[in-house]
Amino acid sequence: MTSIVILAAVTSLAAQDTANSSKVSLFNGKDLSGWTFSLRDSAVDPATVFSVKDGIINIKGQPFGYMRTTEKYSDYTLHVEWRWPAEPSNSGIFIHWQAPDAIWPKCIESQLMPGNAGDIVCMNGSDIVERTDKTKAVVKKLSESSEKPAGQWNTMEIVCNGSTIEITVNGKLQNRATGANIDSGSICLQSEGGEVQFRNVYITSAK
Repeated sequence: MTSIVILAAVTSLAAQDTANSSKVSLFNGKDLSGWTFSLRDSAVDPATVFSVKDGIINIKGQPFGYMRTTEKYSDYTLHVEWRWPAEPSNSGIFIHWQAPDAIWPKCIESQLMPGNAGDIVCMNGSDIVERTDKTKAVVKKLSESSEKPAGQWNTMEIVCNGSTIEITVNGKLQNRATGANIDSGSICLQSEGGEVQFRNVYITSAK
C-alpha cells in the first residue's frame, strides 16, 4: 500500500512539473527585463511612465504608448491581472503586434476600458471575421461587464490558437474571434489615459 501511495505522489509531481514547464513568465516581478517601450513623446523617459514596485507593474497612462515584449509569440494562453488603483481610466492589451512601433500599431487589442473589458479592437489593418461592419474597429463583447470595481484585481485570459482568439474576463467568456489575419507577434500593455497596474503576466501553451 505504501509503495502505491509513493508512486501516486511521484506521478502527480511529474504531471505538475510537465504542466509548469509550459509556463513562460513575461514579468519577473522585479524589473521590466524582456520589455521595450514606445511612447508618443519620444523625449519622455520610459522609466517615468513604466515602473515596478512590490511585484506590480505601474503604468502612468501619460503620454500614450505601450510596453512591448521583445519576443514574439503564437499559439498561447496569455494570463494578465490588472486593476485601477484609483479612478478607472483606459488601457488595453495588444496581441500579435506587428512592426513598426506606432501609437496605434497593427495588432489586435483586448480592451480594458471600464465597462468594456473584453471588446476587441482591430487596429491599423488587423481584421477578424466577426468584424462585419468594416467602418468600425470595435467588435463588442458578448455580454454585460464581468469586471470588478476599482481597487480590486481583475483577471483576463486570452487564448490565441492559430487564427482564433478567445477572451475571458474574471472567468467569463466575453469575446471570440475567428479568421484573424495576424496570428503571431509581440504582446503589449498600454499606457492610455490614467494609472493602471498589472501583475502575474505569463503565457502557457494554448488550451
